[in-house]
Amino acid sequence: MRGRTFLDTNIFIYSLEHQEKRKSSIARQIIEDALKKSSGVISYQVVQEFINVSLRGFEVPFKPADRRYFLNSVMFPLTVVQPSYEFYMQGLDIHENYRFSWYDSLIVAAALQAECETLYTEDLQHGQKIGAMRIVNPFV
Repeated sequence: MRGRTFLDTNIFIYSLEHQEKRKSSIARQIIEDALKKSSGVISYQVVQEFINVSLRGFEVPFKPADRRYFLNSVMFPLTVVQPSYEFYMQGLDIHENYRFSWYDSLIVAAALQAECETLYTEDLQHGQKIGAMRIVNPFV
């Protein structure tokens, strides 16, 4: 579990924001550290959610070549967690025990399966611990 961090979709989305300069700067630093230290983790779900948002459009349009470059150079090197029976069962347990939405439960399950110490997201309670993992909202 040493030093691994899970990056939720909103980290990637904010990294491309131009109006939210503070959040954008924080998000870019988190991604840069995750790549540089090989400590960052995402799941297939984060990739899917990011592509969906990028297809709907950012403030500054994301061209198809930009999308492919971002996927190849940023997201694919971090994609560790793929779905499995155990993954979905853990997601159901998290949903039932913590009352998170289904998709948030899958994010938490992915972070736990990757043995992350930290889950960076603004969607869950800052400081909450689930097992040995701590949820951190880097924008507070």
